[in-house]
Amino acid sequence: MKNYAKLLRPLGSVLVNLLLAYVVYFVARIAFLLENLSLYPDLSAAHLLELLRGGLTFDTSAILYTNALWVVMVLFPLHLKETRAWHRACRWTFVVVNTLCLAVNLGDSVYFRFATRRTTTTIFQEFENEGNLGDIFLTEAVSHWYFFLLAAVVAWGLWRLYREPVGEQKPCKLATYYLVMTLSLLAFAPFCVAGMRGGWTRDIRPITISNANNYCDRPTEAGIVLNTPFSLIRTIGKNNFEVTVYFDSKAELESVFNPIHLPDTTSRTPRTKNVVVIIIESFGREYIGSYNRHVPGYKGYTPFTDSLLANGALTYRYSYCNGRKSIDGMPSILSSIPMFVEPFFLSPYSINHVSGLADCLNQKGYETAFFHGAERGSMGFMAFARATKFKEYYGREDFVADRRTRGDKDYDGWWGISDEPFMQYMCMKQTEMKQPFMTALFTLSSHHPFRVPEPYKDVFKEENPDMPIYKVIRYTDMALQHFFTSARQQPWFQNTIFVITSDHTNMTAIDEYKTDLGGFCSPVIFYDPSGEMGSGMVDAIAQQTDIMPTILEHLGYDQPYLTFGKDLLSTPADSTWAVNYLNGIYQYVKYGHVLQFDGQRTRAVYSLDDRLMKHNLIGKVPQQPQMERELKAIIQQYMERMTENRLTP
Repeated sequence: MKNYAKLLRPLGSVLVNLLLAYVVYFVARIAFLLENLSLYPDLSAAHLLELLRGGLTFDTSAILYTNALWVVMVLFPLHLKETRAWHRACRWTFVVVNTLCLAVNLGDSVYFRFATRRTTTTIFQEFENEGNLGDIFLTEAVSHWYFFLLAAVVAWGLWRLYREPVGEQKPCKLATYYLVMTLSLLAFAPFCVAGMRGGWTRDIRPITISNANNYCDRPTEAGIVLNTPFSLIRTIGKNNFEVTVYFDSKAELESVFNPIHLPDTTSRTPRTKNVVVIIIESFGREYIGSYNRHVPGYKGYTPFTDSLLANGALTYRYSYCNGRKSIDGMPSILSSIPMFVEPFFLSPYSINHVSGLADCLNQKGYETAFFHGAERGSMGFMAFARATKFKEYYGREDFVADRRTRGDKDYDGWWGISDEPFMQYMCMKQTEMKQPFMTALFTLSSHHPFRVPEPYKDVFKEENPDMPIYKVIRYTDMALQHFFTSARQQPWFQNTIFVITSDHTNMTAIDEYKTDLGGFCSPVIFYDPSGEMGSGMVDAIAQQTDIMPTILEHLGYDQPYLTFGKDLLSTPADSTWAVNYLNGIYQYVKYGHVLQFDGQRTRAVYSLDDRLMKHNLIGKVPQQPQMERELKAIIQQYMERMTENRLTP
């Protein structure tokens, strides 16, 4: 009997050591919560316990996936492996694997505040062409040294507390050894499979990232429930664009929402104007004073942008981005395709035929060019520009090669050419282009690690250590002012429509921008020096995907095109809308409310006047059924057209 008990030690070792792994994930979750506590200002103790309970399901899956090799090493029935060297290798495997999982979770705790979602495998595609990630990682490592200390302490604890799976070797018959070890492995296998899948019943589907919302009141809370190893594992080679058929009839579907726009040529007023789209990195509405007059004493950090809004620019009180990453913003702004589930250009459907503002205007004889001060290939922007038919692309290499610039003296040491000199370069190149032209600029200075160029370090000083983005927002706003100063002297200025927006939002200090919808608050600004587009702050809803149809309709474009937006100039204010996606939840803004929908049912409805999203009005808003119907049509059109390669008319 004693020998049998010793033979069961390996199975007992597996169970005890896996409990240690659960402790590691719990420590990682607490570290995540403390690092991002400002995103959860109203989190109650009772709800936190519910989130932690939900997190056990995802931790179990991740722990069993990542420790599967170690479990097999311990329980595999082979008596020749029962040596001290083998079990030392088992210990090293367990400690290294779980320390790496802890490190991934801790690193994502820092990155989460920028993306408000757990990292998936698309991050490897998003940053595959960046050569400066080592420097950025080192900078973050220094400022978050305590995570390295925590990881070292946990690794030491794992090594010390690890229970050796040493079973009986000599006194026991080999037949008995193989019987007990085989039964141990077979007994553990069902638990392992069920834990990986997230449940015990035969018909349950393996859990995915979206299942985290079963425990959440807000999509942002999914970050607490999930862990990063699970998010990475569950998105390896996955196609997350699944078509849900809400409408069996194509006619009914198109009657609710049809992304193919057929222009009314009878009322068309053709205009031949240049178009300049300026996408400012991380330029959230929070930083612009004009959008925050309701915040006592708040002036913002963009004096030039505010002056533009006060003197002829057109904008919208409720304006939103359609994604949370740079690679989300590009298709939304320039091709009117929002981000649902995963970035379109990082999905298997990135090879789909796709049009865009440049492609449409190429057909009308426009010269088109895309400008980005980083190296060619950075962030996948060059691939996107080519796919959407921009004729020219100008990056850091082109800036350096132009003898009229200061070359790499204006390199910021991180991402590329600083905004002020690169905007001047763009202005110069536009003057050399044949009119009409359409250009797009993606800036980069207001990006992490938020460094102001050397000549301006004494001008734009750190005002708030917790908000280092403020100083670079001020710098980029100044760069924008200098660009307009130069542009006004050019012959093409008066005949140009300028669009100013951001790719996504970033760091936040005002509570209303920490909510699920607040994290998508980006400006949508049109400035037409001729005054033909109008001006002022319109009490309506706008989004990035509205930019393309608004421009094309104003220019009198007479060909069909695909858009997941609307023409802001002709759509009544009470019919304007916006849509975005966060952690498995679609957010649909219309009729003065925001509806949160998980693909099957509505989770919450909030009034736009409820800036902190505290009062769930589900079932109390008369427009809720109509909002659900409209959102379902948008989702079905998006998924069907994406999977069937129908993104052009």
